[in-house]
Amino acid sequence: MQKIHILAVALVLGLAAVVGVVAATQTTGIGAARSAARSTARPSDHAIAVRSKKLDSVERALARALKNRPPALPHTPSAGAAAAPAAASQVVYRRPAPVIILKHRAGGGEHEQESESSGD
Repeated sequence: MQKIHILAVALVLGLAAVVGVVAATQTTGIGAARSAARSTARPSDHAIAVRSKKLDSVERALARALKNRPPALPHTPSAGAAAAPAAASQVVYRRPAPVIILKHRAGGGEHEQESESSGD
C-alpha cells in the first residue's frame, strides 16, 4: 500500500471521528449550552398579544357553538333489548372448524415401517 493511500484513509477516518463527536455532543446536550447562547430569540410581547387575541376569538367561537348545539336525542331502547339486556351485550366466540390437509408422499409410510420392524 502506498503512503498516499494510507494518508487518505487516515484523513477520512479522522474526519469521520470529528463529525461523530460533534453529533454525539449535540445529541446528548453537552453542546446545548453553546447552541442556546447562539439562539436566544424570544417571541416579542407584540407576537404574544396577537396570539392571545387569536386564542380568545377561537375560545369565544367554541363557546357559541356549544351554546347553539342541538339538544341530544333521548335514548329509547327497543322492547326486545329491555327484556334481555345481558344477552345483548354478551359475546359468544365459536371456533371455526379445523382445516385438515392430507398430503400423500410417495415412497414413505408403510415401507419404512416394515424395514424398521424387520430388523428386530
